[in-house]
Amino acid sequence: MRFRPRLMPAALGAIGLLLAAKLAALLPAGVQPLAGAPLGVTPAQASNPAPPPAPVPVAAPPPAPTEPTAEQRAERALLEGLRVRRAELDGREQALAAREVVLAAAERRLTQRIEEMTALQQRLQAADQALGAREESGWRQMVKLYEGMRPRDAAAIFDDLEMPVLVQLVDRMREAKAAPVLGAMKPDRARLLTAELARHRARPTE
Repeated sequence: MRFRPRLMPAALGAIGLLLAAKLAALLPAGVQPLAGAPLGVTPAQASNPAPPPAPVPVAAPPPAPTEPTAEQRAERALLEGLRVRRAELDGREQALAAREVVLAAAERRLTQRIEEMTALQQRLQAADQALGAREESGWRQMVKLYEGMRPRDAAAIFDDLEMPVLVQLVDRMREAKAAPVLGAMKPDRARLLTAELARHRARPTE
């Protein structure tokens, strides 16, 4: 019981010597720890403490706006005039583009209308030709009928026919067949028919 208190100081001393030896092995050569300095701090760090933090610079107030010079005002006026001119040109360009669109649409409608009128004209011409062909066929049948009759019988009918119809019939008859019929007609009707037939044949052909 009297021997234990003497072993504790000896053990603590041994532990201190062991820690000092390990610390000396970790430090660079020629550097010894200072007395009173904390472990892990070199003598240079202990002799040169860290400088205090630099003060934060305060931003200077913005300079007061200066009055524009005459040159700056002239340049600003020129730029403003160019901007206005540009806007005018853009407006005119848009108006011209819109006008071109309208003109193109009108041209398309006009072209379509012309095509429709051309097609209608062709249909009318075809219908007119067909009608003319049917009329001509009817006149030819009537002429053939009167050419097959005796001249005296045909003359009796011609004396009572309307002059426009009579002119169309005689104009299509062969001369060898028409001459006997004209000779058998009444003289006044024959003279009138001859005059009307001459005027009819003098007209330009449509």
